[in-house]
Amino acid sequence: MKKFEGVTDEQLALLYVKGDNKAFDELLERTQTKLFTYIMFVVHDHETADDIFQETFVKVITKLQHGQYTDSGKFQFWVTRIAHNVIMDWYRSHKSEHIIEPTEDNDLTNLRCLSVLDTYRETELFNEQVLCDVKKIMNALPAPQREVVYMRFFQQLSFKEIAEMTGVSINTSLGRMRYALMNMRRMAKEHNIELALQD
Repeated sequence: MKKFEGVTDEQLALLYVKGDNKAFDELLERTQTKLFTYIMFVVHDHETADDIFQETFVKVITKLQHGQYTDSGKFQFWVTRIAHNVIMDWYRSHKSEHIIEPTEDNDLTNLRCLSVLDTYRETELFNEQVLCDVKKIMNALPAPQREVVYMRFFQQLSFKEIAEMTGVSINTSLGRMRYALMNMRRMAKEHNIELALQD
């Protein structure tokens, strides 16, 4: 919407609090793809992700209407933290022990990776296969490990930010990343998969 061009997410949130519903529509438009991708990456099930996404926005609306948001310059961070809490509540209620089995139709191909592929087709094919294999291995990680890998490498958050967002200590975040990398290396070795890209 041109009306909100140059308006920050934080300003939109405060405009909504003051009664501007169109500001919320714009906020939803800006936020939904990134947030849904994050939820989908963690829960690995489209129907569950839809439910969690909707519940997250119900909580966002409720918190905004009750004045529980202050402009800290980190609206996306705030919304993702709410989504994380909804996901954790969902896990607790389903007693899944935070492990989700990957599904055949969800191999993370919807995520855009950084383009590090060479111009030579042979290298491109090799690197595409490596990235595909890495995504498959990531699918097999327990959800907390998948989540920290996603936040670190796809959202490029610091471990301090990851710790704040997931409500754990920095040491726990680092531990989850360490175990994720160990698990990925182990799975790669077991299946004779190359994890390094060619230059």
